[in-house]
Amino acid sequence: MASTGPDPLFGLRNNFYIGAYQAAINNSDVPNLSADDAVERDTLVYRSYIALASYQLVISEIDDSAATPLQAVKLLALYLSSPDNKETVITSLHELLGDSAIGNNPILRLIAGIVFMHEQDYNEALKHTNAGGTMELHALNVQIFIKMHRSDYAEKQLRIMQQADEDHTLTQLANAWLNLAVGGSKIQEAYLIFQDFSEKNQMTSPILNGKAVCCMHMGNFDEAETLLLEALNKDTKDSETLANLVVCSLHLGKPSTRYLSQLKISHPDHMLVGRAASAEEIFDRAVQTVA
Repeated sequence: MASTGPDPLFGLRNNFYIGAYQAAINNSDVPNLSADDAVERDTLVYRSYIALASYQLVISEIDDSAATPLQAVKLLALYLSSPDNKETVITSLHELLGDSAIGNNPILRLIAGIVFMHEQDYNEALKHTNAGGTMELHALNVQIFIKMHRSDYAEKQLRIMQQADEDHTLTQLANAWLNLAVGGSKIQEAYLIFQDFSEKNQMTSPILNGKAVCCMHMGNFDEAETLLLEALNKDTKDSETLANLVVCSLHLGKPSTRYLSQLKISHPDHMLVGRAASAEEIFDRAVQTVA
């Protein structure tokens, strides 16, 4: 990162954080980047492609001579592209993490944290992320601690982020995630954070889903449905949108089978798939996974 002047990757990074993945890709041609910034730019672009499920593009474009952060991103694409790759990816991750020359690379540690969080092996994830060092690592720690139902630890991570940069996009997002996890009067605060994002940035699926989950917590299922249908227009296969629409439809007394069928086709491993749970059980699960 440049030590003087404006951050050349600020816009790209911000688009990625709020879930404007295509915008991140489209605006990635930033001139006069240093070698390190160019690598970071490429990791953000490839992670955007991964978020859009373009796994094969990432796998084919990153070769064995690429820098460590890009190798890590390729492993994430391999991991998400097929369950058959899981064991080889985890072995490769451990090899890279065990190499003293590169094992402390923040992107490598971040990708390890994401993979082990997917595996629900939160202690293993924290081995690589807990030391922090970047805003993304701290934000991931917040997510991991929320999934472990340890909002006290999540709050400590959020405090570190607030001390570093209170206005940072990830600080604001982490604050909203934690408010949702704590619940009660904090739901309104979370809603206002997502509302602020939607006024300052383009509406993205993650921001719309964040607002919608706040609405569901507050019993405003009609508003939630409107937000979720807008999110579905942006991405018809997004797992969180489909899962939240299942929950919302059940509470509104509307048919939810079509959304559940779409979820089964596009995300067969999603926790809502294959469980004929009651509306309340599904709602509880959806709330727990919002981060």
